[in-house]
Amino acid sequence: MSAGDWKELYQGALTGDLDLVRYHIGAGVNPNYQHPEILCTPLVASLVQGHGEIASYLLDHGADPNLLSEFDGLTPLQAARKHGRETLVAALVARGARAPRPPFWRRWLPF
Repeated sequence: MSAGDWKELYQGALTGDLDLVRYHIGAGVNPNYQHPEILCTPLVASLVQGHGEIASYLLDHGADPNLLSEFDGLTPLQAARKHGRETLVAALVARGARAPRPPFWRRWLPF
């Protein structure tokens, strides 16, 4: 896999180009990779932008429903909830998505 291929996959997820996403997934690009220049996942990008068909396709083809998108600071479940993608919330939970635990220090501090 080259980073350029992943960048095109990510661009397809971001813009809603399902054919481009299918092409790169079919070519073996890892949907869970996060390029060091971008630090986002295609799944979270598709959820934020409202491309439900792409999100479902990525989930069906190996996207991790619990993987944190580093730059966004969101898991797929958090992104779906934050952006009102209720049908995708149910699909994510059905695929094993769970709410992330708060950081250790947040469990002990009162604020």
